[in-house]
Order: sequence, then C-alpha cells, then structure tokens
Amino acid sequence: MNFNLSQMPERSAQPRVNGLTMVMDKGLSIEEAKNFMSVASPHVDIVKLGFGTAFVTPNLKEKLAVYAASNIPVYFGGTLFEAFLIRNQFDDFVAVCNDFGITTIEVSDGSITIPHTEKCGYIEKLAKNFKVYSEVGSKDAAHIIPPYKWIELMSAELSAGASYVIAEAREAGNVGIYRGSGEVREGLVQEILTQIPAEKILWEAPQKAQQLYFLELIGCNVNLGNIAPSEMLALEAMRIGLRGDSFEFYLDKK
Repeated sequence: MNFNLSQMPERSAQPRVNGLTMVMDKGLSIEEAKNFMSVASPHVDIVKLGFGTAFVTPNLKEKLAVYAASNIPVYFGGTLFEAFLIRNQFDDFVAVCNDFGITTIEVSDGSITIPHTEKCGYIEKLAKNFKVYSEVGSKDAAHIIPPYKWIELMSAELSAGASYVIAEAREAGNVGIYRGSGEVREGLVQEILTQIPAEKILWEAPQKAQQLYFLELIGCNVNLGNIAPSEMLALEAMRIGLRGDSFEFYLDKK
C-alpha cells in the first residue's frame, strides 16, 4: 500500500485461497487488458471471459498472455462449457482449454438442464486435471430453487471435486441469490452459510449494494465475482473500509 493507516483489516495475500475477486472481462481489448493489469493486478485473483466471448475474441492467445504475464489465471464462462456440452463436444472443450493454456474450468448448468449426477461426473472428471469452479443456480428468474436444494447441490459439487461453488447471479445480479430488483435473498444466503463454508463459495455480486452486503456479513475476505474491471479498485477500497459505505466497518468503537 502507498502509506500506513491504523485499524485496517487483514486482507489475504496473493495467491489467495479466500478473499478472492473474480473479474468479468466481457470484451476488453489487448491494450485495455494491459491497462487494467497495470492498476489492478495486485487485487485480482482470476478473470472470467464472460459467457461465450472467448469464441469471438480476436487474438485470444495474445490476450491470455497479458493476464498470464501478471500471473492471473483466466477461465472461459460457463455458458461456453454448456454450448460445447449441448453439442456433444465435451472432449473438444477440454482440448480447447488445453490448447489455450486454460487451467481453470467453470462447470455450469444455468442455461441447459444437466442431470445433477451427470454434472458431478463432469466435475469429478475435470478436477483430475483442472481447477474447477462449479456454478449453482439458474439463469431463469422464474426457476426458484429452495434453500435446502442449494445446499444439497453445493455440497455434492464440492464433494465431486470443485474447488469453489459459484452462487449464480448473472452479469446483472438479478437472478439466483438475488431478486429481480437486485435485492439479496437474505434468508437463502444465510441458510446456505449454515451448511456450506463461506470460504468455498464465490458470490456473484456485480452491484455495489450486493458487494457491501457480503462484506458486512462475512468480512473483507469474502469471495466475490462478476466484478467489472472499472470497479475493481473501488471494490478493493470498500473491502478495507476506505469507501463511505464501509468506512466504519473496522474502526475501534469507543
């Protein structure tokens, strides 16, 4: 940090296993990725090339090299995994990841229906050679999953070999663990946390109010995802109490 301040929370250090920040890159150019890394790399833990953008990104290997130069792992959005899967091209997807040097894979079923035992089978198979993030929750706002089912699915996917489970919210933060307005389904979140360790959950939280909720509930080292590149430093400042919304989180109360 650039200067000393007392009463600061202890942030986990890179390479982090908790307190992760996952950034969603929906189409940064190579130069924009370089500029992003120049200011944010100490605070970014992993970058997701959102949904299927990896398929249409020009000079993909060169872009991946920008992140690799800062030791930031990249993975393709779960929608791309599903696009390969529904076309019966699972092995092709694995080959693509190997070809592009991708070491982390997101396994999701937010857009297609996969029997859960089958999904866990993919996790188990992939976890032998990749770090797996498995996403739980539907992108369909009308599909409401009860809390006990969230817990059951998350538990099974962690047991199958997922390093983290991702709580679905979409890029807008208006499904899954959130209502259509973006409001957190607090009862759902708190019930999940009675059974699933917080350090194993990556909460998709693209909106500031959502990020603030999880920082207040779990602390500065909560795992947060779907963060916009332009919001990266603002989030890190909020994590440690240097934004108005979180200013008093870590001050001594006298």
